[in-house]
Amino acid sequence: MTELTAKSPCDGLLPLTIGSVSCSETVFDAITSVAPYAGEAEWVSSALRGQIGAEFPAPNRATGTAHNRAVWSGRDQALVLGPRLAEIPGAAMTDQTDAWACVALDGAGARDVLARLVPVDLRDHAFSQGHAARTLIGHMTCVLMRTGENRYGIMVFRSMARTLAHDLRLAMEAVDARR
Repeated sequence: MTELTAKSPCDGLLPLTIGSVSCSETVFDAITSVAPYAGEAEWVSSALRGQIGAEFPAPNRATGTAHNRAVWSGRDQALVLGPRLAEIPGAAMTDQTDAWACVALDGAGARDVLARLVPVDLRDHAFSQGHAARTLIGHMTCVLMRTGENRYGIMVFRSMARTLAHDLRLAMEAVDARR
């Protein structure tokens, strides 16, 4: 009898450090899509605050901490990264845990690496800590977050993990070659 072995999306692909930039996989206990029903946004935000200590995010924003984060992911929708949520009356909720590959890009050259891959103005005044965007990275759709001064969170669909790691490696090598 063959046994199945659970693997994370970036198993064997990351971590990776080139020059001043590191890329590592981030694994959350759960990733839950939360979409408040009409007129329930305030209640849902309060419920999230009670469960994870973070409010429902405004458009293009993320709230919370590294292990309890709510990230805007579309109109009236957020992805909650962290612990499994209890049911929130007034919101449509779906488990997305196995659907995403999540990575952290960290280091002094992280912005330069991303500038080669995303069509987003990453300068501090335009995309500061706590900002989020639903955008492209290379040819893949992604959720991009600024999680620190030189730290970014990137989420792509699980099936794109290998391509993401490949594209990040090439961009990291190109940035390192210029230093």
